[in-house]
Amino acid sequence: MPEPRDLVFLDCDTGIDDALAIAYLARSPSLQLVGVGTVSGNIDAATAARNTLDLLDVLGLGDVPVAIGEHDFTTRAYSGGAPHVHGDNGIGGVVLPPSLRATHEQDAAHLLVTLARQHPGQIRVLAIGPLTNLARALEIEPDLPRLVRDVIVMGGAFLVPGNVTPLAEANIHNDPEAADAVFAADWAVTLVPLDVTTGHRFLQEHLDELLLAPAPYASIGKMLDTYFDFYATVYGSRVAILHDPLAAAVLSGESQVTNTLDVPVLVTGGHGPDRGRTRADLRTDGSATRRPVRVVLTVRELFAPVLLERLVGTGRAD
Repeated sequence: MPEPRDLVFLDCDTGIDDALAIAYLARSPSLQLVGVGTVSGNIDAATAARNTLDLLDVLGLGDVPVAIGEHDFTTRAYSGGAPHVHGDNGIGGVVLPPSLRATHEQDAAHLLVTLARQHPGQIRVLAIGPLTNLARALEIEPDLPRLVRDVIVMGGAFLVPGNVTPLAEANIHNDPEAADAVFAADWAVTLVPLDVTTGHRFLQEHLDELLLAPAPYASIGKMLDTYFDFYATVYGSRVAILHDPLAAAVLSGESQVTNTLDVPVLVTGGHGPDRGRTRADLRTDGSATRRPVRVVLTVRELFAPVLLERLVGTGRAD
């Protein structure tokens, strides 16, 4: 009898590394994707939903519902995403076979709440975009922290520079007020920040192998061409940082965490130069009131070869 799979709700802003994370989830034998919500970030929430539907269908997950979430952020409007990183359509200009499915009748926050109520204590939330939908879900259902098993977030920067400002990572910077609400809630949160993700890079040799894989994985390789072009301007060589898929692998346990900082996390809001800064509350006098967040600093092995094997290996072992 097969082992039961962990039930996963994915909240994403489907750009290129989100697509990699979705493909990883689809190939992970220990995980069952039960719903997806989209949020504006890399691309607007509606386009992210279409990208997600198309990708899920070609990955054989055409039964997973996809709900459109928040278009704008808590205190400011969405302003166009990151086409210089992810291309105009969010997935590097690659056109996938269009899904015939419609998005879910509920919005993303309500779909998460519905699934959490249907499966109390079982849903694992993987959030790899701005946290606007999660903050909205907490408003809809204040008991949500009791209803979900845990939350894994890709975002933040602590001991390294940010990637949109010197102090802030993109997901948190887009909606710091939502992020602060999520980190203030009384649930088990694991945060996968730039401190760990920037050390895990897809290289040209990995891309070359992925491009030789059968569809749809070769299509994901084509998406990565745009990502490589962007990172060449940052690092001087063609690589791709594996932000979102690494967070998915931390959730699955395939990337074994070796070092964490377990502290309450605060996020700076507003519109100043430190907008989106994630700060560890290091007080030890008992005055910190928030539940500690598990901030991942290192994992045991380089993730790129693991991801490549997961995508182009012999198949998902069910």
